[in-house]
Amino acid sequence: MTEPALHDLAFRPLALGAVRPRGWLLTQLRIQADGLSGHLDEFWPDVGESGWIGGCAEGWERGPYWLDGVVPLAFLLDDETLLAKVRRWVDYILAHQREDGWLGPVQDQATGKYRAYDPWPTYVTLKALTQYGDATGDPRVVPAVTRFLHRLSSLLNEQPLFDWGWVRWADLALTIHWLFDRTGESWLLDLASRVRSQGFDWGAHFADFPHTQRTAPDGCTLITHVVNNAMAIKQPGVWYRQSGDTRDRAAAHTITEALDTYHGQVTGVFTGDEHLAGKNPSQGTELCAVVEMMFSLETLISHLGDLQLADRLERIAFNALPATFKPDMWAHQYDQQANQVLCRVADDRIYTSNGPDANIFGLEPNYGCCTANMHQGWPKFASHLWMATPDGGLVAASYAPSEVATRIRDANVRVTLDTEYPFSEDLSFSIRTDREVVFPLRFRIPVWTEGATISVDGSARIPVQAGTVHTLTSLWGRGDANVIELHLPMPVTVESRFHGSAAVVRGPLVFSLKVGEDWRLVGGELPHGDWEVYPTSAWNYALRVDRSDPARSVRFERRPMGDAPFSPDGAPIVAHVQGCRVAGWTLEHNAAGVPPWSPVDCSGPLENLELIPYGCTSLRVTEFPTIG
Repeated sequence: MTEPALHDLAFRPLALGAVRPRGWLLTQLRIQADGLSGHLDEFWPDVGESGWIGGCAEGWERGPYWLDGVVPLAFLLDDETLLAKVRRWVDYILAHQREDGWLGPVQDQATGKYRAYDPWPTYVTLKALTQYGDATGDPRVVPAVTRFLHRLSSLLNEQPLFDWGWVRWADLALTIHWLFDRTGESWLLDLASRVRSQGFDWGAHFADFPHTQRTAPDGCTLITHVVNNAMAIKQPGVWYRQSGDTRDRAAAHTITEALDTYHGQVTGVFTGDEHLAGKNPSQGTELCAVVEMMFSLETLISHLGDLQLADRLERIAFNALPATFKPDMWAHQYDQQANQVLCRVADDRIYTSNGPDANIFGLEPNYGCCTANMHQGWPKFASHLWMATPDGGLVAASYAPSEVATRIRDANVRVTLDTEYPFSEDLSFSIRTDREVVFPLRFRIPVWTEGATISVDGSARIPVQAGTVHTLTSLWGRGDANVIELHLPMPVTVESRFHGSAAVVRGPLVFSLKVGEDWRLVGGELPHGDWEVYPTSAWNYALRVDRSDPARSVRFERRPMGDAPFSPDGAPIVAHVQGCRVAGWTLEHNAAGVPPWSPVDCSGPLENLELIPYGCTSLRVTEFPTIG
């Protein structure tokens, strides 16, 4: 009789802590730790007094959300203050596991609002615990997760999955599979099958996708909810590991294609403020959806081995993620907009269902879920830069300055990537080992590059094909460090967007008009205040660009890498273009009006304009009409 099994992961994420940030990425994670992420528990009751650690505040999802992001942040930075906070949480949760195996409160202690034994928030806690277990080898984690899943298994016979746990079941399946990989106990796969049968079938939903328009106010459901859709992207890929059904593998791509077609934005995310909202670049995208879509893509890359998904992951990470934070990461938005020319509290608003303060920068604008959940974006991106391959090698899935230390065939291996990518086209890898060892190194060659080359130890550069994975198998560790130089030229392109508008893209970076910013404190206490942002310069421009040969009309200038690269004044690269004002393009519902159909006639003079990376902006225009 064949023993139950899971299909191997295409790429295996390394234990938390094996990958370390360097360069600008280290700076960015330090900014995060010095901002809301590292201090939220000190003043925000929903974390600091969470029911998960015996407090009387919210005991549902907010504490687990924060922990799920702060665990990787603490270990990536090896920050003793953050590590102590993490240990306090983990120690309390494990020490207070109920006799029946349940982890955490059985209902919200402050309001009693949530149903007893709601498994949804525990999905998030389990993600934090499994990361912690992999990072530390703590012997308490596997038994605690096992006891909880036994309790859940019996509970599901009485109370099937409901509400958020019903639509987000793939996050639970990830933990069940994680435990099976460590124990091989067959009942876990039976449990995973039961969870799938009780959960919503996102693959079938997107096979005949009904939500092709902006969601009507009376049509908002769990199925149109933007965060649920962002989390759903990974569901077929997660299940493919157990089913082996190629239809599940294909469904992961079907979901992203449908969301792109009807709700996609140039930043790689899709609209949802808070429900699916069409392609107008003034509609918003919730921050929770940004970080959950990133985690979905990181999961799919590991499960499916499709590195073209990393092209999208990088576009989100370098654009949509940083743009929704104040540069010091002491404030965030609930909704960001691709064309975002005003951030203010407004009763007259464009959003599908969100409130008057949805796009201001603050502690918890609109709703506190993003305050709790935003922390996972940068740390999980960093921890998934490198993964192990089934043949005993390493793959550079996404690119950012980093270092990976691991053990391969009895050798200690350290690979360092020094680069200013995505602001630079050049990446330099150094490989050091404590003994000679043969293993393959794989490098993703992005779809967007042209004329990419690679060289080893000063040898002649050889061309590598865009959209492929380039493998170097060599005897590493002979003498000094081996050095690999990867050159990824970034041609400028112009993407056609909503109403025939144009978006300027170079490599993984999207470029936006640099709009002057007037920040006005409207609430809260510094450093975690609430801010409106008003434009101090014109924004309603049409661009003069040659769509067939954009390099003729867009010139790029490199600037020094500063201490805050994702900020208007710290942008390491600037695009110079020409444009003219469009008099009839004005504010509508306290947002940029719908871009007029291109081409437009401009009667005013041409002006020299600066575009900077989207992720460096707080106010911006990204989808422009073009001059006829």
